[in-house]
Amino acid sequence: MAESKTEVSLKDQGNEFFKAGNYLKAAAVYTQAIKKDPSNPTLYSNRAAAFLNLVKLQKALSDAETTISLNPSWDKGYFRKGCVLEAMERYDDALDAFRIASQHNPQSTEVSRKIKRLTQLSKDKKRSAEVDNMRSNVDLAKHLDGFKSELAQKHVNEEYWKDIFSFVVETMETAVKSWHQTSTVDARVHFLLDKEKTDTEKYAPVVNVDKAFESPHTHGDCVSFLRQYAVDSFSRAACLIVPKNAISYPQVWKGLGPRKWKHGQSDGFFVEFESPLLRKEWFIPSSSEKGQILCRDPVALDISAHEVIPRIFKDT
Repeated sequence: MAESKTEVSLKDQGNEFFKAGNYLKAAAVYTQAIKKDPSNPTLYSNRAAAFLNLVKLQKALSDAETTISLNPSWDKGYFRKGCVLEAMERYDDALDAFRIASQHNPQSTEVSRKIKRLTQLSKDKKRSAEVDNMRSNVDLAKHLDGFKSELAQKHVNEEYWKDIFSFVVETMETAVKSWHQTSTVDARVHFLLDKEKTDTEKYAPVVNVDKAFESPHTHGDCVSFLRQYAVDSFSRAACLIVPKNAISYPQVWKGLGPRKWKHGQSDGFFVEFESPLLRKEWFIPSSSEKGQILCRDPVALDISAHEVIPRIFKDT
């Protein structure tokens, strides 16, 4: 694959333009050289690098592929291909190319660095996709099988307990979606009203309780109000949603130690469910991952130790 002085000169000229950062001119000169020597893999490799810097990725990929086809045992073609695929954020494909380059040139520290970096990028990209999927596809029902079974045992009427279960799942999922968007939720008690008995013009299905957790006094007043509201509205069930950072009283997690409370430093919110026959409580922890807020799986709590508000409904 001998090069004439003209071809060497064109390649050298292209290299000088490339070193100077004039990638457009470098690509043009490499093209001239390729016309004179279309079987020279070095020229395609160099032009691929120029196109990559010009962000003409498809052209760069084509030249890298041509480099490989002209000299399949040369690591540089696979290296160029890997760099282009990396720029395309096709990390798994880029890794494949760099690994082949490493097979042909095991001593290359540059290729080794690329493989190490791309391995981490690939993991990060996959995890980021998983986080996106978890944020956009909230499904809490699968974590509440035990609660569902308890409802079925406590309530003979299947339609009745299924309505309650759907009410709780919908309330929790709405809160999670809100948390994902704003990193908080409003402190509210959601009531499952009786469709036939409740005066819906007088009683709303949601009561704001943002002031309830400021002090023992406001807390007591709120509980008294909620108890009367549950009776007057003919509510069948209630579900409290309150962010942990909104609770000054009662801070039920304080002083328990890591064995009894594993989420002492975690942000998140409490969910407290109650019907005349059953009370349950969960904490939904939250954390930041891949730059996004993500709610974790709900953690069932012992309501006798962690209740945020005492019983609203009369025990039956």
